[in-house]
Amino acid sequence: MKAFDDPDPGADPGPDADADADADPGGRNSRDSSASGGGPGGHYGETFFSPDAAGEGERIDFGALAYDDITMARLRALGAGPGWRCLDVGAGTGTVSRRLLDEAGVTSVLAVDRDVRFLGELSVPGLDVREADITGPDFVSGPFHLVHARFVLMHLPEHDRLIGALAELVAPGGVLVLSDAVDLTSDRTPGTPYTAAMRAMWQGLGATIGTDVSWVPSYPRLLREAGLGAVAAEIHVPPLLPGSPISRFWADTWERSREAMVSTGLVDDAALDAAVRYLGSDECAALSAGMLTAWGRKPGEGSR
Repeated sequence: MKAFDDPDPGADPGPDADADADADPGGRNSRDSSASGGGPGGHYGETFFSPDAAGEGERIDFGALAYDDITMARLRALGAGPGWRCLDVGAGTGTVSRRLLDEAGVTSVLAVDRDVRFLGELSVPGLDVREADITGPDFVSGPFHLVHARFVLMHLPEHDRLIGALAELVAPGGVLVLSDAVDLTSDRTPGTPYTAAMRAMWQGLGATIGTDVSWVPSYPRLLREAGLGAVAAEIHVPPLLPGSPISRFWADTWERSREAMVSTGLVDDAALDAAVRYLGSDECAALSAGMLTAWGRKPGEGSR
């Protein structure tokens, strides 16, 4: 079932002026702080990681510093450039949206988030900001040359439907690019304060706000099932180094989700404090969660 109106194949891809507004990151969701999930007891951006909380924008930007270069390299390799109209879902603080305009030279970006307070003061030619809920019907109208969502869908239910809905917004020849976290802690991972904290984080966020990364490796198959071609994927794992953006991101994320983590029984406050110290020390020897990026191209005119 389609979640959006069918785009006219002959239309010039661009943002529609009307969308159903929604108050509210999930992922920024986004990124990290954008869309909200639907867990048993709460939502991303409400129960945890509220944009109202002091320093939340900075936490999101730590993630951006860790991942933006990788994201931009992939988007540009897929053709993002002059003439492209783009949709950035769960735009967070707008780092990817701005770089698409400033570095890739795309024509326009529609940056969508459930809470746009981190985007509201941006004044960049070609950037349009919209507060909307991507889980609602017709939150925007396509088509777009690029539809991008990073650290958003992992916090939301109905993955198949949402991926299909986002694919509907892609113009013929355009691309859908999805990035989310993959958990690299397993039963065979050596036990450290870091691995204990990460396992508690995933379990605690799953129980409270519905975060689920177990299905993320299915992205390529889901993109195929959404009718896209030239599907491929890659994983980037930023190094955990003392004081690095990704290490600071995880330490801050643990502090903000401490209640959910402790409630699992896998860690207590003392263990979590030890994990934060370990993460910031030269003793840390661990793998960060990876970022899996998958993409697929809409068949039709302009396909490459």
